[in-house]
Amino acid sequence: MLEKVKETVAEALGADIDTITEETSFKDDLGADSLDLFEMVMSLEESCGVEIPTEDLEQMKTVGDVVK
Repeated sequence: MLEKVKETVAEALGADIDTITEETSFKDDLGADSLDLFEMVMSLEESCGVEIPTEDLEQMKTVGDVVK
């Protein structure tokens, strides 16, 4: 699951997949804003076949948070 999340994050945010770890912060390390996160979550839902409630977005600070 981590690799799929890393791939989606890299594609959605234009980041280098090799620099993304579980500790990577969307805001601090990748410069993502709330719209970026929303679009990334939509991509994750589509690629992984999961549904992530909108209220959970506030708690997603790092790549590891998404995997949980």
